[in-house]
Amino acid sequence: MTAAADLYPSLKDRVVVVTGGGRGLGLEMALALVEAGARVTVTSAREAGELADVEARAGALAGPGRLIAAQADVRDYDDSLRVLERTLDAFGAVHCLVNNAGRGMKLVHPNYVEERPKFWEAPLDGWREIVDTNINGVFNMARAFTPGFIGQGFGKIVNVSTSDVTIVRVGYSPYGPSKAMLEAMSRVWAQDLEGTGVTVNVFLPGGATDTAILPEMAQKRGADGGLLRPEIMRAPILWLCSDRSNGHTAERYIARLWDDSLPPDEAAAGARDRHHEKPGIL
Repeated sequence: MTAAADLYPSLKDRVVVVTGGGRGLGLEMALALVEAGARVTVTSAREAGELADVEARAGALAGPGRLIAAQADVRDYDDSLRVLERTLDAFGAVHCLVNNAGRGMKLVHPNYVEERPKFWEAPLDGWREIVDTNINGVFNMARAFTPGFIGQGFGKIVNVSTSDVTIVRVGYSPYGPSKAMLEAMSRVWAQDLEGTGVTVNVFLPGGATDTAILPEMAQKRGADGGLLRPEIMRAPILWLCSDRSNGHTAERYIARLWDDSLPPDEAAAGARDRHHEKPGIL
């Protein structure tokens, strides 16, 4: 057994679906889950070659059949249903959904970090693809999976977001605002699901991360300079998908604040956003 499997015995044979799992954050989360004993379905809308590579890497870590890959576009509700069906056919159950698939600002401007495009300059097709993926795609997957979670009295939905500053950063529309809506949806869904055994939490790196969502420049960098590594998502996603997170819902976790030197529950408490309170009505 790996150290992660020892820390999270409830992940043994737990079935997790990770959208956008062909690269970047999704890839790291998927491989970490497989290594900890989970069975995983990953999706990607575009690159079949990436999916084959993920299957091979997972097979090398945990043996064949522990991870399956599905080419699917979360913007298409029928694709979401097909991912559910394929997962159930392969593993017989599903317990966790990680909504990681997303589209970024390169669809608006190839060098958006330096140029900071204005909203009225955004190409209509690029704007719509970002909004449709980052909002409707998350809804499609959650709508497809949630009835089964409710029926079994257990399920975990983890929605991957971005930092507060990016949500309102100049030149980052519609990407930032789309994540604001994702976070609002997550809070509402957690309340909708109260008492069902299904939880909804938000998870984010906590800063610009070295993934394909950033523009290709001579020196790749985020809007604030330095970059986080995608591997930062590994330890927290294990906690979020394990029984250790049972009862935690409507919360927001920041991977950058996770301290690997602490026991998992203490690390999770340290990574929880302390300013994430339920809005009041004025």
